[in-house]
Amino acid sequence: MPDLVPAFKSFGHVLYVRHAMIETDYADQVASKLGDCATQRVLSEDGWAEAKKIGKAIEAQGIEISDVVSSEYCRAWQTADLAFGHYRMGEGLNFVPTADYAVSDISDIKWNVTPFLGERVVEGIRIVVGHDELFEAAAGIYPEPQGAACMFRRDGNGRFTVLNRMKSNEWPAW
Repeated sequence: MPDLVPAFKSFGHVLYVRHAMIETDYADQVASKLGDCATQRVLSEDGWAEAKKIGKAIEAQGIEISDVVSSEYCRAWQTADLAFGHYRMGEGLNFVPTADYAVSDISDIKWNVTPFLGERVVEGIRIVVGHDELFEAAAGIYPEPQGAACMFRRDGNGRFTVLNRMKSNEWPAW
C-alpha cells in the first residue's frame, strides 16, 4: 500500500468506494424509496465501524479531499457521512429500478457513473461512494467485498485509468 499514498496525495485522482457492510444482501432497487431508509438495505453495525475506519485511514495519511459524492441510497450516503463527515448526492450514482439489467440498462448506468470518475478534479481527490453493479458497469471491475475501493487517474476527455484496488480489510493497514 505505501506506493498508493503518494498518488492519493497528488491532486486530480478519484477514489470509488463501495458502501460499507450491510445487514442483508438483496436487490432492493425496485421497491425502495429514496429518502426512506426503512425501504432499503442499510449498514450493519460492522458497516458503521468499517465506514469510520475508511475515513480514519485516509485522514491519517493527510490526503486532501476536495469532494465527496454519494448515491442517494441510505447505505451509500451513510458510509460517506460516517467516513468523511460531508458529502453531496449524485443522482447518476443511483440504481436503475430493475432487478435484471438489460444491455441498455448497463449502457445507461455507465453513461451516468462515468462523469463522476472522469470529471476534472482541481484540488485534492474526489471520493465517490456507490454500489457494486454501477461501478462494474462504468469500470469493468466488480468491487468486492463491500467497503472495497478503486483509485482512478483522470486521463482527459472523460476517460480514466484504474491505478489500484483495495479490499475493505486493507484499510486498517494504512
